[in-house]
Amino acid sequence: MTNSGQDIDHAKHLLENGSLVALPTETVYGLAGNAFNIEAITQVFKVKRRPSFDPLIVHTHSLEAAEHLVEAIPENARILAERFWPGPITLLLKKKNNIADLVTSGMDTVAVRVPNQPLTLELLAALDFPLVAPSANPFGYVSPTTAKHVKDQLNGKIAYIMDGGPCQIGIESTIIGFEEEVATVYRLGGCSVEKIESCIGRVQIAAHSTSDPKAPGMLKSHYAPVKPLKLGIIVAELKKREDKQRIGIISFNTFFDDIPADHQLQLAPDGKLETAAKNLFSILRRMDSFDVDIILTESVPDHGLGRAINDRLRRAAAK
Repeated sequence: MTNSGQDIDHAKHLLENGSLVALPTETVYGLAGNAFNIEAITQVFKVKRRPSFDPLIVHTHSLEAAEHLVEAIPENARILAERFWPGPITLLLKKKNNIADLVTSGMDTVAVRVPNQPLTLELLAALDFPLVAPSANPFGYVSPTTAKHVKDQLNGKIAYIMDGGPCQIGIESTIIGFEEEVATVYRLGGCSVEKIESCIGRVQIAAHSTSDPKAPGMLKSHYAPVKPLKLGIIVAELKKREDKQRIGIISFNTFFDDIPADHQLQLAPDGKLETAAKNLFSILRRMDSFDVDIILTESVPDHGLGRAINDRLRRAAAK
């Protein structure tokens, strides 16, 4: 049985000895291991059942610490780091030789970020090494945003769960790279494109689905519940279906009279995209436990965090 708590010294000891620990961040809970320990990294892939062609994000405690992991930090990357770290943005940069090819799936770039969570930042500062920390759940399933989510699926498979409470943002970090100084978003996430562009000007968006990902979180099918999920216009989908008693609804903030009330969940009753982002993965998990045959959902307003939410919904529906 895997225990949980807030014992930083215990987590530090476990990580130093090659064990895996689940950590809270402001985005989702991560499955952490020593980024300089091949055996620990291998265990992360094994516990998650994650394919080795999907690279990992390396977490550290400061921009200064990140500089020891990469060859250089381009000007625009440094501007974003100074503005948003600690925070939900990951920089894809040329790696130094101290980062193993296993971490980067053989590519010459490494994804690095500084998470904005007090317990995890304190732990990272106390360690002599950075941590790889993909989401703490089986590969392809909905990411965990509470310690309970982690325990529900990884109990007995990892050494410890650091419980930092519910994640404050609820969707993964935005990943941005800088090939030939051109800023490109490879994964939409918790730092909106609008915020990034307010700092460095226009960026390219290459957050397409792929079977050969350049960065973490780019696979076509991902973040998916077990039950089939259909993304579209809910009203139109309902008209196609006679048996409405076996349908689950995840809407932005609409209630549908012809569907059982206990089969409906709203991402943002207050109409705020920040609320929808924070609730997204928890609601996908809750709906997966309902006695329904299919989940119908809809896109949210496609701006700000809405772009990242819609990205996750498209990948969840691609299964």
